[in-house]
Amino acid sequence: MAGSAREAQLIGQSSAFLDAVERASRAAPLRRPVLVIGERGTGKELIAERLHRLSSRWDEPLITLNCAAMPETLIEAELFGHEAGAFTGATKTRAGRFEEADRGTLFLDELGTLSMGAQERLLRAVEYGEVSRIGSSRPLRVDVRIVAATNEDLPRMAREGRFRADLLDRLSFEVITLPPLRAREGDIPVLAEHFGRRMASEMGWDRWPGFAPAAMMALEKYGWPGNLRELRNVIERAVYRWDNPQNPVEHITFDPFDSPWKPAQSMRAPVEGGGVAPAPLLAADLAEVVDLRAAVDGHEKAIVEAALARHRFNQRQTAKALSLTYDQLRHTMRKHGLL
Repeated sequence: MAGSAREAQLIGQSSAFLDAVERASRAAPLRRPVLVIGERGTGKELIAERLHRLSSRWDEPLITLNCAAMPETLIEAELFGHEAGAFTGATKTRAGRFEEADRGTLFLDELGTLSMGAQERLLRAVEYGEVSRIGSSRPLRVDVRIVAATNEDLPRMAREGRFRADLLDRLSFEVITLPPLRAREGDIPVLAEHFGRRMASEMGWDRWPGFAPAAMMALEKYGWPGNLRELRNVIERAVYRWDNPQNPVEHITFDPFDSPWKPAQSMRAPVEGGGVAPAPLLAADLAEVVDLRAAVDGHEKAIVEAALARHRFNQRQTAKALSLTYDQLRHTMRKHGLL
């Protein structure tokens, strides 16, 4: 994906998110290392790209290495390179990622998976700006800005002897913590609209109809363990599977292995007679309930909104689906400010 398109995903309005982006912008012009902390899918690589593009190194290489994707026996050769014959299978001399990133930026993802031996060599490279290929004793000077990322608790790993404390000190000139999506208040609707509009354009839709209220409610209530990456996938799948682009998208499927045309259980569940019933409250929800009447009213309002959206706001059809008379539905809608 092109850099500009990836940068567009750095959108949001929550204070936690904006603070992380601002800290990256402030640190970008410096040569100092930056450590990016965050759960999977929170956009750590996007922050690394921002640090690179806003620095004086923007026209030099940005080299990325996922440390967890490399076997321990090969990670040092990948980082520092090797001479021909240095080990079995090394048929020719190869430059490592440090040499490739010379005068640019090296992004080390999943830093916490590095072996202690690789950590020791990495510390020397950061401390002295020198690397040696495996099988060679000749040091090579490199000018590399390090950006590292992890979802591990590195201070705890250092206390337990599983990560070098001196390396942690060198890499943590600035520490940028990316908030999980569930902690980014107000950002889910903004991001959902962004991904939805982009997918609609890819599908060739004439216009973007947005999301039905119940669908957006389901998106905001979901916990998003996969964060931005999961949100993008869920939204793109919902738009792709929606067969009526003239109306707001209603169906949100969080599990791709569920039936693609079944409404998400977090939105509504069918009951006998064609009506809808609320999804069961979770124990966490119950623990937060302090006003039973308000909780029941809120659940009732959500049911009515979901049913109205499903029946395109035809009140007589909605009343029938909810096993209510037309007058009863109108009374309920007035009670919740839906009229």
